[in-house]
Amino acid sequence: MTIELGELGSLLAAHVAARPDAPAWIEGERRIGFAQFDRMVLRTAGWLHAQGVRRGDRVAVWLVNRVEWLAFLFALARLGATMMSVNTRFRAAELAHVLARSGARMLVIQRRFRRIDFDAILDGMDGAPFTALERVAVLDAGASPPERVLGKPTVAFEIDALPDAESPPNAAADAPAIFFTTSGTTQGPKLVVHLQRNLALHARDVAHALGFEAPGTATLAAVPLCGTFGLTAALASLAAGAPLVPMAAFDASEAAALVRRHGLTHVFGTDDMLRLMLGIDEAAAAMPSLRLAGFVLNDELAQRALARGWPVAGLYGSSEVQALFSLQPAHLPLAERLRGGGRPVSPHTAVRARDVETGELLPPGESGELEIRSATRFAGYLDNPQATANALRPDGFFRTGDIGSVRPDGSFVFETRTGDAIRLGGFLVSPVEIEEVIRQAPGIVDAQVVAVEIDHTRRAAAFVIRRAGHAVDEAAVIGWVGARMAAFKVPARVWFVDAFPVTHSANGDKVQRARLRQMATERLASPPG
Repeated sequence: MTIELGELGSLLAAHVAARPDAPAWIEGERRIGFAQFDRMVLRTAGWLHAQGVRRGDRVAVWLVNRVEWLAFLFALARLGATMMSVNTRFRAAELAHVLARSGARMLVIQRRFRRIDFDAILDGMDGAPFTALERVAVLDAGASPPERVLGKPTVAFEIDALPDAESPPNAAADAPAIFFTTSGTTQGPKLVVHLQRNLALHARDVAHALGFEAPGTATLAAVPLCGTFGLTAALASLAAGAPLVPMAAFDASEAAALVRRHGLTHVFGTDDMLRLMLGIDEAAAAMPSLRLAGFVLNDELAQRALARGWPVAGLYGSSEVQALFSLQPAHLPLAERLRGGGRPVSPHTAVRARDVETGELLPPGESGELEIRSATRFAGYLDNPQATANALRPDGFFRTGDIGSVRPDGSFVFETRTGDAIRLGGFLVSPVEIEEVIRQAPGIVDAQVVAVEIDHTRRAAAFVIRRAGHAVDEAAVIGWVGARMAAFKVPARVWFVDAFPVTHSANGDKVQRARLRQMATERLASPPG
């Protein structure tokens, strides 16, 4: 059986053949070698095939970081099917959106996990709109599994009880492997399509450029696998034959303890994760084995991390070009090394900046919209040719929507976003998503959402217009959103206004988001009362 280098399974093949017992996954006392994990993948592929999953089908996977998540990804790739990656922080409105948009034939869930009650979320949803959905696979089904979820029949999935299965023929490298959700500023989240070739090539580039191939490498998988940040680090580690040590839910003290216990070398995370790790006792946070701590940095966090001796560096990435797209070179002066951006990990990449007003390409050092051409960028937005055409220039460069500049050596600096999308909890979020949920609340006419800094953390804040005669208050709006959306999307503050500031033009009125951000800053600075 031949496996082409562009296929996702090729990341495992060499290690299965040369070092089958080397650990790929370490969870507590459980060590899963590459050969054992490969058997899990083949058995999962056989199980999926028995359930009727074929090439071109879509399967939504809603799981925390566990070995089954990766087994489903690789198994679906073997069949030529596609994973719809569902963020574990999603709630009813977001899950409904991705199920409907992806046309998933199957949904894979686990029943409960700590504070996440998947059962309760699903019980409150109407499954009728999901016409493509045929069944729901349930992990951790227990003694009394639900017979139906979202009105669809269920089937239990237990990876350790699966029988051996014949190896299915490998799918082509140009088969779609995964859909990620990404934000749009004028509509709900789009689904980003990545091919097997994209994921495999990028994983190898990251492994080579970021030191995963060095002896003794091991990676903390603390960022959720359901997003490009967590998945890219995991695939790069597997590509290099380095073990993954997962965290199903992040805890700062536990993360530091895992690094010390296993001598982990690579840790990646969001600024919120880094802030939590900096909050624990310095002795408990000691991690002498670290070689690279890749975080989305701000100056304050970076300086505090450096004071503890952590090897932090600025990164850049997105769902479209994949996470860990670039890393700031180690030889740069400290201030430059901590900025977002860096040198692309792939040699088959070009980055340029374009003047946002004149449309002219800019020389090194001048700020404009960053554009990227890469062999590992996304294939397009699912069933959205107009959005794809808007995002890609005729010569193949992706319009990132980010402002930055290119250095003479080919590295670049990220400065800020050009659009209205906001980064919350490590994820890029469209304010439109949150606004639509607020507008559905009783007594609400309209809403606008902006990002604010509260206690050094980026949070959402909402300006809301109430319906005449309704006494809905801030707590009611926050509670409404909290019951329907991921916690990081819930507004920290809600202010009620009679109207939004707008700009009038021949094409209609446009809400002045910049003015709303200014208003939010002023209100946060004002004393209460």
